[in-house]
Amino acid sequence: MLVIPAIDLRNGKCVRLVEGRLDRETVYSDDPAEMARRWEGAGARFLHLVDLDGAFAGKPQNRRAIEDILRAVAIPAELGGGIRDTETISAYLDIGINRVILGTVAISNPSLVEEACRKFGSERIVLGVDAKDGMAAIHGWDSTVTKTAIELALEMKQLGIRRVIYTDIKRDGTLMGPNIESTKELALKTGLAVIASGGIAGPDDIRAVRELEPYGVDSVITGKALYDGRLDLAEALRICQE
Repeated sequence: MLVIPAIDLRNGKCVRLVEGRLDRETVYSDDPAEMARRWEGAGARFLHLVDLDGAFAGKPQNRRAIEDILRAVAIPAELGGGIRDTETISAYLDIGINRVILGTVAISNPSLVEEACRKFGSERIVLGVDAKDGMAAIHGWDSTVTKTAIELALEMKQLGIRRVIYTDIKRDGTLMGPNIESTKELALKTGLAVIASGGIAGPDDIRAVRELEPYGVDSVITGKALYDGRLDLAEALRICQE
């Protein structure tokens, strides 16, 4: 199982939000590229990047910081936030992003997901399912729609999606622990490869997610626990290799 450090970008800085709220932001670094090097040096084999400004604005906002990160490390990275058209997807893949995450657009323009999977390959396009009380959330988590996370994932599977990042918004940045039951249910009912995200607080949570590996959960994203020192990346990687 992969342990994937998160680098959330806002105004060119590395930050973390609580429950996706802009008024609950902590800035961890003015140099996201240096943070990326830190995680690579600690053993990370993949990075999770989020353009938070892009998620709220609906278009890319932190390209320079993203390019700096890609130049700083040799490991692959996935990216989400404000990606709404094939031109943006193509541009990010061209500069070295390994996987592009589509979230809001999966609901507002599902045909784009189908086109992207066909044009770029399903291994390069990941569905981002952000859920609040089981319902899919959009526009930087500002609102929910009348569609469950599982319903959305199943619809996108029909359009070519093979991998999904599942985030329980109420747990993201809270250190409350991941939503194990919902993550397992999503994996079981969709048959998709699942990346668990949201709420990781320490080693025990990594162990709990690892128990889901037989069901198709093959990666876990962690952010605040790493930045606050509650989770040591090297220890998390050891747990996943036990």
